[in-house]
Amino acid sequence: MKVVDFLKQKREALAHNPFELKDWLSPSIRDYWSEFLDKANNSQLVAWGRDQKITASNDAIAPEPEIKPTAVIELSEEAQRVKEEIEANLGEEIHVGDWLIVDQDRINQFAAVTEDHQWIHTDPERATAESPFKTTIAHGFLTLSLLSVLTDSVDPAKQTFPSAKMTVNFGLNKVRFPYPVKAGVRVRARTSIQSVTPIKRGLEIVQEIKVEIEGCRRPGCVAESVIRLYF
Repeated sequence: MKVVDFLKQKREALAHNPFELKDWLSPSIRDYWSEFLDKANNSQLVAWGRDQKITASNDAIAPEPEIKPTAVIELSEEAQRVKEEIEANLGEEIHVGDWLIVDQDRINQFAAVTEDHQWIHTDPERATAESPFKTTIAHGFLTLSLLSVLTDSVDPAKQTFPSAKMTVNFGLNKVRFPYPVKAGVRVRARTSIQSVTPIKRGLEIVQEIKVEIEGCRRPGCVAESVIRLYF
């Protein structure tokens, strides 16, 4: 039992039976009984317990905070049309890009820009002798950086959403590199849309992009990309 509850219980018991208890007291302390009750009733601990009970009671009946309704986003006619078109094909493959070769020269240029010159990327002779892949491999971030060209996002003549005034790369939810892209192979991207959400002046689209390696069962990269279309 808590101290506050104990004192409260004793105080109530004493208040209901003061004379009965006084009869049990010795004459030497009976004169101090009234003073003891006054001190017990006015003690800081009991006062604190009383205040805590009042606060808890007020909290119990406090009104719940008002829940404001979610603002409705109004889309333009073209944005609405694109949204409905996307929703009709969610989960389906909407784009397969052209093949692109990832040769040693491209890997070396990426290494120069990022200053990542690990021998598994830039030293063909050592890679042939020591690497389990028997050749150099592309940087994972090089494969990732090719998503724009592999999905035709940088080609005005091959836009997936040509009616959008602007397409913005909003980021990535997750990225994996299931299999290395060896120097000299060709890759291409396969895209499917996972979700579409209205935003102010446009749409936010989450799409899964798989980078296919020619002649290989496993992809070189699987990324969940987030883009925003503005109309």
